[in-house]
Amino acid sequence: MTKLIFMGTPQFSVPILEALVAQAYDVVAVVTQPDRPVGRKRVITPTPVKEAAIRLGLPVFQPEKISGSPEMAEIMALEADIIVTAAFGQFLPEALLKAPKKGAINVHASLLPKYRGGAPVHFAIMAGEKETGVTIMEMIKKMDAGGIYAQKSLPITKKDDVGIMFDKLSLLGRDLLLETLPKILSGELQPVPQEEQLATFSPNITREQEVIDWQQTAEMIDCQVRGMRPWPIAYTTYQGDRWKILAVTPLEETTTHAPGTIIERDKKTLKIACGDGTVLSIETLQPAGKGLLGIAEFLNGSGQKVAVMQKVGQDDE
Repeated sequence: MTKLIFMGTPQFSVPILEALVAQAYDVVAVVTQPDRPVGRKRVITPTPVKEAAIRLGLPVFQPEKISGSPEMAEIMALEADIIVTAAFGQFLPEALLKAPKKGAINVHASLLPKYRGGAPVHFAIMAGEKETGVTIMEMIKKMDAGGIYAQKSLPITKKDDVGIMFDKLSLLGRDLLLETLPKILSGELQPVPQEEQLATFSPNITREQEVIDWQQTAEMIDCQVRGMRPWPIAYTTYQGDRWKILAVTPLEETTTHAPGTIIERDKKTLKIACGDGTVLSIETLQPAGKGLLGIAEFLNGSGQKVAVMQKVGQDDE
């Protein structure tokens, strides 16, 4: 039986771990990020992978930083055949990558070499990509630069956001890993080097990237909104108040008004001018200190002061 160490953290990783156990791989350890405070009340919460591992009766390691930690020594002492990672969230030192007999592989949520890094799904949607996918790759010291064992693609639709795509890609990655892993272990499948000149990067999202730039077209702002939903959420400001924007609709109509100008407002509609004369309709938002609101509920409640020809986003310029 293959001895395997699994490393992962978010819900994306859970179906992959469950499938490895169901396929009778000997998962000798699960490594995940430490418990973190979550929500407004900052409740200390285990990762989804930790919860799954406990449910499956697997030993769990949670090093704050794996490199040089006591946990790393314990993990290496397990003498696993292979390490499988899926959205673990830490760099692995070279000594750990080389410790297993068959090395280490990663289930990465992009079509490498595009979107190396920690936020590949966010960046693919924000860039307006028509497809993304998963890659099974060998892990080397350089981030997401190892050879490719296998890939599968998936279309990105206008209804997809990060949460929806993570769910789809998790299952796609699970199935591709189960198909690929036996061939990797047997030596039947060898990694193909990536084309470095085609590499693009998707580092973790910054606070600045969450701000909506109304100079962008309505289509690209829609991509940004979906590329940040359900986290971290794109936002704009209006007269000093922050609006988190959860859903928008790019419209067919055009305008000559400056980007960021409110060009139409009634009891059920809020339209804003965007770049290149395009127009966007706000559908769902969360004003500061409020819950999620549909646009009609907002405009007839706390948003009654919102008026045509006023501008959004000026506080961010």
